[in-house]
Amino acid sequence: MKSVDYIVRAEYLLPMDENPSLIKDGGVVVSGSKIVEVGSFKELSKNYKPKKIIGGKGKAVLPGLINTHTHAAMVLMRGMADDISLKEWLERHIWPSEQKWLSPSFISDAVSLACLEMLKAGITTYNDMYFYEHVSANTAKKMGMRAVLGSGILDFPTKTAGSVEEYLKNAEEFIKAWKDDELITPCVAPHAVYTCNLETLKKAFLLSEKYDTLIHIHLSETRWEVAESLKRYGKTPGMLLEGLGILSRRLLAVHCIWLSDEEIEVFAKRGVGVSHCIESNLKLASGVAPVPKMLKAGIKVTFGTDGAASNNDLNIFSEMSTAAKLHKSVSDDPTTLPAKTVIKMATRWAGEALGLGGIIGSLEKGKSADLIVVDLLRPHLTPVYNIFSHIVYSMRPSDVETVMVNGKLVVDKGRLLTGDEEEILNKAGRWGERIKKG
Repeated sequence: MKSVDYIVRAEYLLPMDENPSLIKDGGVVVSGSKIVEVGSFKELSKNYKPKKIIGGKGKAVLPGLINTHTHAAMVLMRGMADDISLKEWLERHIWPSEQKWLSPSFISDAVSLACLEMLKAGITTYNDMYFYEHVSANTAKKMGMRAVLGSGILDFPTKTAGSVEEYLKNAEEFIKAWKDDELITPCVAPHAVYTCNLETLKKAFLLSEKYDTLIHIHLSETRWEVAESLKRYGKTPGMLLEGLGILSRRLLAVHCIWLSDEEIEVFAKRGVGVSHCIESNLKLASGVAPVPKMLKAGIKVTFGTDGAASNNDLNIFSEMSTAAKLHKSVSDDPTTLPAKTVIKMATRWAGEALGLGGIIGSLEKGKSADLIVVDLLRPHLTPVYNIFSHIVYSMRPSDVETVMVNGKLVVDKGRLLTGDEEEILNKAGRWGERIKKG
């Protein structure tokens, strides 16, 4: 028998392979950071001798959830400005607050809180666009979390840069420093077409092309943004990027609420990935993205939480549930966004949209061991008829029992193993008191 580190056993194992299968009494064999084999626990236990078996009866095991768009450090602005429009929210509250409070210590404490929240909610990877990303990278790595991080690029000065050239310099330095890291993947993150002019967008694209990184951008989030793009350039945001040659498999477009049919067709042709942030979009009354149309066209649509300042949590379970139910209602079709598709959006397709499909997103031999164990012995999860439906319509972050990232346990029995939860919460509370006092 071959010695391995773990066999993760599940009454219901969801590998999230290409055609989502279900293995009853299944197991995932883990050695080091990798998955060695996936299959029947009975058969695996004949061939492997684990140092530890985790999971078991009454447990479901699935790939770690992937949050394809957030601004992690904005957890310290949670609830700061609610029940207003996006433009007012940004210009009158968020940007002034960032200008006043952002610092390396703010980012470190905020990202610690965000990682704690996400890990305990079964999210093992997140895609971020923000500032001081060196600090974010060190913090996420310390917490044992996988992250795709992009230094924000804008046409106006902030605490981290006074010019476009400085933003680009910061982004390039960040890419060089982290491009070979096991957990941190750098990307290029121009904010949006209304905050970056054509020259800035071109330079951001060339930087991403130079280092073959993901481009992460907000796109067509509001009617105002589309109207502004038409006013400035005579093109919608999506067609503007098409004209610049930016649309490709390396682009992750966030929101995409007001895409035209032409844009959907072009996005599908170019292989653009989309991050659907349904709860943030609903709360800001930005609109409802044409997700069924995008899926039908062949676009890989995934889920993002956006920042906790506009959502107000970092919870992919609720994003899945809200999206599945809302799109059924809007389309007047209960078969829209079936549970298996929704889970694939949160796992396999999310990994692929981030350019990490060979590493994360499913439980398959050779991939990184990023997985979660969920306790099904809960009143709201009993009985089980269809585990896929349970995950989408009934499951909560509090049901997550164990979280493994890159073969390492980071949450066990609901407790964080990579940091001091009480200290993280206390630091966040102190920041809240400072911000309230102004």
